[in-house]
Amino acid sequence: MKVMILAAGKGTRVWPVTKVTPKPMIPILRKPIMESLIDHFKSYGVKEFVVNTSYMSSSIENYFRDGTTLGVDITYSFEGKIVDNKLESAALGSAGGMKKIQEFSGFFDDTFMVVCGDAWIDLDVKKVCDFHKKKGGVATIVLQDVEPEEVHKYGVVKIGDDGQILQFQEKPDREEAISNSVNTGIYIFEPDIFNYIPKDEEFDIGSQLFPLLVQEDVPFYGISSPFQWVDVGNLTDIWQATRDILTDKITGYPKPGREVRPGVWCGINLDIDFDKVDITGPICIGNGTRIEDGAVIKGPAMIGANCIIEKGAVIEECLIDDYTWVSSVVELSGKVLFGGHCINQSGDYVDMNEWDIGWAINDSRCNIEELQANSQLLEALQSVNVKDSED
Repeated sequence: MKVMILAAGKGTRVWPVTKVTPKPMIPILRKPIMESLIDHFKSYGVKEFVVNTSYMSSSIENYFRDGTTLGVDITYSFEGKIVDNKLESAALGSAGGMKKIQEFSGFFDDTFMVVCGDAWIDLDVKKVCDFHKKKGGVATIVLQDVEPEEVHKYGVVKIGDDGQILQFQEKPDREEAISNSVNTGIYIFEPDIFNYIPKDEEFDIGSQLFPLLVQEDVPFYGISSPFQWVDVGNLTDIWQATRDILTDKITGYPKPGREVRPGVWCGINLDIDFDKVDITGPICIGNGTRIEDGAVIKGPAMIGANCIIEKGAVIEECLIDDYTWVSSVVELSGKVLFGGHCINQSGDYVDMNEWDIGWAINDSRCNIEELQANSQLLEALQSVNVKDSED
């Protein structure tokens, strides 16, 4: 079986993270979420993948290349064109991207799956494919039930007793939703599906193709299959997904490194004296990171690779991107530091460059001595202010 991974979207709901990385490359515990997705399908014997790209396509293609390092074959379908010697993206929609691939090479010559590249799953692939084959339909959606307040994020379906989809709504308001059974972005198709997708135009699976299948009374089914689903649809999902994995609410997602103490997973080449730092797990620490004596880190937390956490710094329930320097004057709680931005758990964020706080949080590859001098100057000024107020 072949699998198509949808990776062309801009990920506007995950901005500003997607300002510096495309959505499928967002790291969950330092591993791009699309890589974990490929690993899962590989465990079911899938070896051939096609990925449609558009926004920041080179980031995806340069990382995965032809799939050799993962033991699979990966090909790409770029959606866009060169204008004035610049590569411009022009996504065709999820169904339009499928059609382009099929028109080019007839790649989909048997039952195939299509999945969103911004979610990790531990789906029983064999079970849902067996269901699809048994029903003999043109398309099958993998469904999950969500809380009523969550339905506005997803395509919502109503199914009959035999599993056939009777009605499809794309992201309805809670009051108008026909059920709380939602589209997970995991699809199984037969090549006949291309009879319902127009050529050379933008066409979406959820908002256009599926309603058309219902309208045309095409054999189209849904299966609810319990599985863990880590979706990074918005900023808060990144933090929640990492937290759930670290606290074992989500199981099966590999934690990087080795467990050196209960609940503390570490990479290699670290400069940490665990007897002189206050570290409370669960926490993952990336390769090449230095945590100075006297620093305080409380989990669940993720410290990226090649970071410097200075003495006196306090980090509580945070996700820290690779190459981050955190000065001794900083106390952080419930924050994500990524791509020069500080994001809270509600999804609100500030651009640290615009706020000119490089003296406190910066790239660890900068001139640290100069940054430390600025930080120490601030500490001295604060000390003077405190003394003046006491006088």
